[in-house]
Amino acid sequence: MLDSDLAELYGVPTKALVQAVKRNLGRFPEDLIFQLEKQDIAILR
Repeated sequence: MLDSDLAELYGVPTKALVQAVKRNLGRFPEDLIFQLEKQDIAILR
């Protein structure tokens, strides 16, 4: 799922979700969170 999908699911702005994850990185397994590269994003669009 993309951050925008999760934000919609939880009813919060995407920016707020991303900030919350950054503040709590220790609570998430390393392989759970990753960032797409620009070319990956282009493929999704």
